[in-house]
Amino acid sequence: MSIGSHQQDTVDMAAPPLAPGGTDGIARPKRGFFRQFPAAVAAMRPRQWSKNGLVLLALVFAHRLTDLSAVGRVLMAFFAFSLAASAVYIVNDIADREKDRVHPRKRLRPLASGRLSIPFAVVAALLCLAGAAALTYVLAVQRLPSLADPDPFATWGGAPMLFVATLAGYVAMNLVYSAWLKHQVLWDVFIIAAGFVLRAMAGAFAVPVKISPWFYLCTTFLALFLALGKRRAELVRLNTAAGEHRRNLREYTLQLLDQLLAVVVTCTLISYSLYTFLADGVSHSLMATIPFVVFGLFRYMYLIYVKGDGDSPDEVLWRDKQILGTVALCVIVILGLLYVVPALRA
Repeated sequence: MSIGSHQQDTVDMAAPPLAPGGTDGIARPKRGFFRQFPAAVAAMRPRQWSKNGLVLLALVFAHRLTDLSAVGRVLMAFFAFSLAASAVYIVNDIADREKDRVHPRKRLRPLASGRLSIPFAVVAALLCLAGAAALTYVLAVQRLPSLADPDPFATWGGAPMLFVATLAGYVAMNLVYSAWLKHQVLWDVFIIAAGFVLRAMAGAFAVPVKISPWFYLCTTFLALFLALGKRRAELVRLNTAAGEHRRNLREYTLQLLDQLLAVVVTCTLISYSLYTFLADGVSHSLMATIPFVVFGLFRYMYLIYVKGDGDSPDEVLWRDKQILGTVALCVIVILGLLYVVPALRA
């Protein structure tokens, strides 16, 4: 669960682990079944649904934002991924509840603090999976409304089946991540990056429309950048207790993470620049957005290295006004270049 102030971000690492049922080390009886609903919603982490915004990008860059049927399919895909992600978050929190209690921020999560019982958490996770499955059924099986254009993925089994495979692969990959791969050096950050790429692919399957490989390459490098920044912030924030919270943090060093960050931020800038110049079906006027991307990445690096932030990228987006403003301006410019300018020329 997110922390509302910087004072809470700097919880004393010497504080004792939370006992089940309270946030102050005092054991308390579990709350009633219906009183746990707010805690269950918090465990779903709806604020992190912003990560699933990648599902919407294919719709925007494919010039299909005015296609209402495509918008409807992509919105269903967005909520299907959001519910699936919430189920994964809950399962991960159940598995990590003991280790989360020694983390200065994660100790306040519903399961780690004892505000949410394990049985209720399991029910919430199953309901999220059921909701994701229902949306996927409507999107992939019934395919409402019917597609007006030929399926560009017909030779690969069709966009509906590819969307099902993408969502199922996302859930399976994250369950394996929660059980094992998050403790493996480098594998952890590559699995996080793969999750973002699968979101971008799902958006393309939902429209459906083919997207340039450059788009997926940009997504990969950006996700690696955010994941490595998260690991660095955790290493700095937890200090000597980092290994107790996550075993693989013992294998990372600040020097290694700094070098990897330098590599991926360079690759991100180059791949996005080449995407705006070389990608088929993309307006080359998008090169005007390169300065926004450069500033956004540099600002995020400033927050990582100077402010010690970055362990919650989704919160940084909403908390830092300069990054939020940069993203908003970039989106406005993209929409203007792709939709407003062509309409004026028509």
